[in-house]
Amino acid sequence: MFRYKSILYFLMLALVGLSCKREDFLDRFPQSALTEQTFFKNENDLKLYANQFYPSLPVQTSLSENASDNFVPNNRDSFLSGLYVVPVTASEGGWTWTNERNANYFLNRYQRADAAPAVKNRYAAEVRFFRAYNYWRKVVRFGDVPWLSKDLTDVSEELTDPKRPHKEVMDSVLVDLNFAVENLPLPKDAEANRLHKYAAAALKARICLWEGTFRKYHALGDHQPYLQEAVNASELIMNSGLYSIWTTGNPNTDYYNLFIQEELQSNPEAIMPMRYLKDVLMHNLTRQLGESGTGFSKNFARAFLSKDGLPTSLSPLYKGDNTLEEEATNRDPRFKQLIGTRGFVFQVNANGTRDTINLPRIGTSVAPTGYQVIKGRSPDLAQWNANQSTLDLFIFRYAETLLVYAEAKAELGQADQAVLDNSINKIRARVAMPPLNVNVPKDPKSDFPALPALLDEIRRERRIELAAEGFRLDDLLRWKAGKLIENPETVLGMKLTPAMRAMYPATQVANIVVDANNYIRTYNNITSRTWDDKMYRYPIPSQELTLNPNLAPQNPGW
Repeated sequence: MFRYKSILYFLMLALVGLSCKREDFLDRFPQSALTEQTFFKNENDLKLYANQFYPSLPVQTSLSENASDNFVPNNRDSFLSGLYVVPVTASEGGWTWTNERNANYFLNRYQRADAAPAVKNRYAAEVRFFRAYNYWRKVVRFGDVPWLSKDLTDVSEELTDPKRPHKEVMDSVLVDLNFAVENLPLPKDAEANRLHKYAAAALKARICLWEGTFRKYHALGDHQPYLQEAVNASELIMNSGLYSIWTTGNPNTDYYNLFIQEELQSNPEAIMPMRYLKDVLMHNLTRQLGESGTGFSKNFARAFLSKDGLPTSLSPLYKGDNTLEEEATNRDPRFKQLIGTRGFVFQVNANGTRDTINLPRIGTSVAPTGYQVIKGRSPDLAQWNANQSTLDLFIFRYAETLLVYAEAKAELGQADQAVLDNSINKIRARVAMPPLNVNVPKDPKSDFPALPALLDEIRRERRIELAAEGFRLDDLLRWKAGKLIENPETVLGMKLTPAMRAMYPATQVANIVVDANNYIRTYNNITSRTWDDKMYRYPIPSQELTLNPNLAPQNPGW
C-alpha cells in the first residue's frame, strides 16, 4: 500500500537544513539553518537530509524532446537553431552546484550518526546516487568540470579549482554509482518510493552506455570498460527476475496504455515509478499535451518500420505519405500509439461525448506538424484539469534497460541472436513486430549510412520505443551525430496536399506554409538548421570565468 508519509517527506524540503537558495560561484556559502551540532545524530536525520534530493529524480515526461530531431516546436529551440549566446550568470547557464554541495555536506558528516553501518551506508548510497546523476548531467552539458568532494565555504581554496578532464570526472561518477548499487537495499527491503539497488543499476546502465559510446565516437579512448559496465548493470536487473515488458496481449493499444496508468508500482516494467495521488502530489502532463505547441517531425515519422519489419525504403507494404492515414497503414503499431491519427479519442467529455480525431489537428496549438504527440495523453477529463493529473510516470523503465543492454553488447561486438531475443525482441513482441535478426538488411536511406546494419536497427528501436521520454538529444551527442539536426525533415511536418488542405476550414489552414513537396513548414524563415560542433558542449557562463579564471579556457567555439 502506498505510504503518504514517503511523498510528504520528499516535499518537506524546508525542514532540511540545506535550503533551495542558489548561489553562483559553485554555490559556496554555508547554510545557517542546519548545524553539525544539531543534526546527523540518528537515522531519521540521515533520511530527512536525503529527502531533499528526491525532487531531482529524472522523471520521464512526454514533452521533453523539443531540443532534438524528434520534435518540431512552434518556438524554435534557441540552442539547436544557433541562437544561443554565452550566458552571463550561473543560473542562466546551468552552472549551479547546490545539489553537489549539499551531497558533499552530507557525505562528510553522515558517519557521526548513531546508526548501524549498513543504515548509514544506505543513506550515503542514496546521496551518492544523486551526486553521480548531477555530475553526469554537468559533464553532458559542459564536458570538463571541477570535481569537488567536500562542501565549500566562502574561504575554501577549492573555489578556484580548475576543470577536471571529462574522463576523470566520469571515473569518479562510476565510483559513486558502484557504491549506490552495492549499498542500496533490494526492492523488497526498501521503503516505498525510495531508491533501491535496481534503480541505481538502471541509472548506472544509462550513464555507462552514454559514457562508453561518447568515448568511442568522440575518440577519447577507454570506451570498452564503460560499455561492459553498462552490460553488467543491465544484466543485474535482467537476472533479478523482478521485471518484464508489460503487456495484456493487445499490440494495438498496450504501448499507449502503458503511459496512462494511475498506479505503476505493481507494473512489472516499472523499475522505479514516480507516484502521484489526488491532492497529495499531482502534475500537469495531460493538460500540457493538449496545449503543447509541438509535434513529432517528419523525420521521426519516417523512422517507423513497416509491419513486416522492413524500413519503408525496402517494404512493399508501405503506402506512401499523401495522407497521415496512408502513412500509418501497415506500420509498426507504435505509430498510432505515439502519433494521434484518425479515431484517436482526445477526450471523453462530462456528458459522455467523445472528442475524436478525424483530421490531423494542424493549425492549432495541439499539433503544428500534424504528428500529434499522444504518449501520456489520457482521454479522462479529470486528467485535463490544470496541475491535477494523477497518472504515474516512469523514472526507470525496464524497456530502457533492455535497450541499453542490446546497444552495449552490439558496440562490444557481442550481439548474437540470444542477446536480441532477450532484449529487443521482448520489446517488439508487445506490439507484434517481427523479431530483429542478426542478419538484418541495411536501410539504404539510413541516417547512419556507415553504421553496421544491426547497430543501426538497435538505434532505430531505441528512438521509437523511448520517443518523447527525453533521451534523444543525449543520444545524438554521445553518437557524435549532431549533423542529423541539419536534415530538412527534422523541421518539417506531415504532407498537406491541396486535396487535403481543402478538407479543412480555410481559416484553420490559411497560415500553414508547405515546401515544394507539400510538407508542412513550421518555420517560415528557415528550411533547415545548421549544426556547429561547438554545440557538443554548452558554454561556461562568462561571470564564472571572471570569478574563477582557472576555469579557462572557455569551451571550444564559444
